[in-house]
Amino acid sequence: MSRALNHVLCVDDEPDILEVAQLSLETVGGYRVSSAASGKVALAQVESLRPDIILLDVMMPGMDGPSTLQALRSRPATAHIPVVFMTARVQSAEVVEYLEQGAAGVIAKPFDPMTLSSQLEELWSSSDVA
Repeated sequence: MSRALNHVLCVDDEPDILEVAQLSLETVGGYRVSSAASGKVALAQVESLRPDIILLDVMMPGMDGPSTLQALRSRPATAHIPVVFMTARVQSAEVVEYLEQGAAGVIAKPFDPMTLSSQLEELWSSSDVA
């Protein structure tokens, strides 16, 4: 039996992108959305938020997406949460690198607000936890 995707944690240092992603995921997808403006903030909140999936920006100041993913994977409480990278850097070699780092998938920026939910749902369905 598969679990439903209900709660998404969006992590991005750009407030506009967080706002559009949240609005899109709530309105089009019907998901509960939490947001964090940095990898550090996401790591501080993730255990209490307990999201089903994390939508994570790759390029952020301080702690970037890959570093945040590595930190999530090192914690037993968060190691199982699927992480989807969101990035403008989507050359095939870069995508392969992200997947090898443990990402469940990659969504290209700029993303389409009308299809973001279905892209995330598709990646969720193909993840090990769904």
